[in-house]
Amino acid sequence: MAKYFDVHPDNPQPRSIAQVADSVRSGALIAYPTDSCYALGCRLGSRDGIDRIRSIRRLDNRHHFTLVCQDFAQLGQFVQIDNDVFRAIKASTPGSYTFILPATREVPRMLQHPKKKTVGVRIPDHVVTQALLTELGEPLLSSTLLLPDEEEPMTQGWEIKDRLDHVLDAVVDSGDCGTEPTTVVDFSDGEAEIVRRGAGDTTRFE
Repeated sequence: MAKYFDVHPDNPQPRSIAQVADSVRSGALIAYPTDSCYALGCRLGSRDGIDRIRSIRRLDNRHHFTLVCQDFAQLGQFVQIDNDVFRAIKASTPGSYTFILPATREVPRMLQHPKKKTVGVRIPDHVVTQALLTELGEPLLSSTLLLPDEEEPMTQGWEIKDRLDHVLDAVVDSGDCGTEPTTVVDFSDGEAEIVRRGAGDTTRFE
């Protein structure tokens, strides 16, 4: 049964955030809100968490997982970025974007695309997510909470708790955070390729 945390969207309770972070460090798989929609998250090196996310979403090994980072300094530890790409991403973060970039050695091989050796990264513009990342001190390995055969992610924490209680360890609810996933931009070849149009404005990458 998943623990349920009702967290204030603008002033998240430090005790609740600390409890969620502790559970992630202990190997928990959580559902949490972002600036685009709810996501599944676990600790960076958790093979069990990755396997559980794949099972819930029925993902194959070509799926790009995302490292949700607190800030640009943290993001830079996990991906290789040249100057032009740096400026484009810096101007778009924090925000509702996921960027696909070549992974550094800091990224476990099991998270990388098997052929391209790339990984997704993002910096969310969401008070609760940022509080959790600050407390955790490392990125959250994440994937959009979009269930198989469904066109839109779930938007309500209580609904997630009700439907996924048996496969999650915790649900963080801070109210409705929308249904549109991030815009995904692939910079792995040095040029911007829009892979998915979502919540983030694509104009600067056209």
